[in-house]
Amino acid sequence: MKRKEWKVIAAGYRHSVALQTDGTVLATGDNKDGQCDISDWRDIIAIEAGSAHIGSSHTVGLKKDGTVVAAGWNKYGQCKVDEWNEIVSIAAGWRRTVAIKTDGTVLAVGQNNEGQCNVGDWEDIVATSAGDWHTIGLKRDGTAVGVGNNRYGQRNLSDWHDLLGVAAGYLHTVGLKRNGTVVAMGSNKDGQCEVSGWKGIVAIAAGSNHTVGLKSDGSVVAVGRNNQGQCDVNDWHDIVAVSAGYAHTLGLKADGTVVAAGRNDEGQCNVSEWSGIGLSDT
Repeated sequence: MKRKEWKVIAAGYRHSVALQTDGTVLATGDNKDGQCDISDWRDIIAIEAGSAHIGSSHTVGLKKDGTVVAAGWNKYGQCKVDEWNEIVSIAAGWRRTVAIKTDGTVLAVGQNNEGQCNVGDWEDIVATSAGDWHTIGLKRDGTAVGVGNNRYGQRNLSDWHDLLGVAAGYLHTVGLKRNGTVVAMGSNKDGQCEVSGWKGIVAIAAGSNHTVGLKSDGSVVAVGRNNQGQCDVNDWHDIVAVSAGYAHTLGLKADGTVVAAGRNDEGQCNVSEWSGIGLSDT
């Protein structure tokens, strides 16, 4: 897993998390299940925050030594990652945690009522994304695989190819192609799949019902549900990474600060004082 692909900002259900260059982690927002109790984490190189259409959340951290830590809601065992090792990438969905091992195989723990954790036969995976009820894997050859709920065709990805990234939302899936265009499948009730006109995209994120794209010039585009301003990102600039949660969006600026838009009832957008966010150069 390339360093630039490790996530350093993460928007969860109603909380936000950011990785500092010294390997420690910041968190703000809803903490009723302890998902923000991560101040003692050290040597972290990537983070994830479980997002959900409804429900609670958890936070996951990948350590430098390939082990994983987790905090927060654990009703379905989604935080039981203590025995994992040789991990190179992590993803957090509603009620589960997913990880890629050094050999390209995938692990998953948590609720599996719709087969969203049935990833044991996956191989050659370089990236994963966990939505509410489905899990998507990006293969080394640029194709995608998926398990879990497919009610709205969010796993109908057999025609996708030349992918650089994938993102799973509540009931939709988004793919970033090598040519900078974006594809999407699944529920489009709020227009979250209306990405066919996007160009020059270098990164994507899928919230519960919205989709975010980072352009090569550092600007950001967003479509989908905007009832709480989560798509109000048109004035953002100098952005190098994006993350989308239930009803808020985060952007990491080139100077290591963070911007946010959307629901802030739980303080998940109180990130204006954050700085030094990113990966260490060492």
